Amino acid sequence: MEPELILEPGLASLLDELRTLEDLYHAAFPDATLADFDRLVAPGFWETGATGRRYSRVFARQVLAQRPGRPDPGTWQTDQHHLQRVSEDVWLLTYRLRQPGRVTRRMTLWRREAGRWQAVYHQGTVVAG
Repeated sequence: MEPELILEPGLASLLDELRTLEDLYHAAFPDATLADFDRLVAPGFWETGATGRRYSRVFARQVLAQRPGRPDPGTWQTDQHHLQRVSEDVWLLTYRLRQPGRVTRRMTLWRREAGRWQAVYHQGTVVAG
């Protein structure tokens, strides 16, 4: 079992805010919409998938648009969240995602610009439990 990362003092509210935005970005939140994706994902966004393939913002949006519905909360479980400052307005959010048949480590770079957060990069890596 891995030790839980210690969050710097004063970051709990920011972590809660970015965890909520992460669920909207992934459309894992019951009320998430494509408008949320458009608002939360930067124009230059890209991601590295579990296969190592690079995906564009356009592709990620298409995948979300084609999902038949939101994930069942019982099948989309996250834990081991950690938040780290990268620069003045950029933060790295990491966590573990448990889905049926696989577990992944996830990371998203979030940038605060003009008073709002946007995801600029995301990666998922398949891991054992």
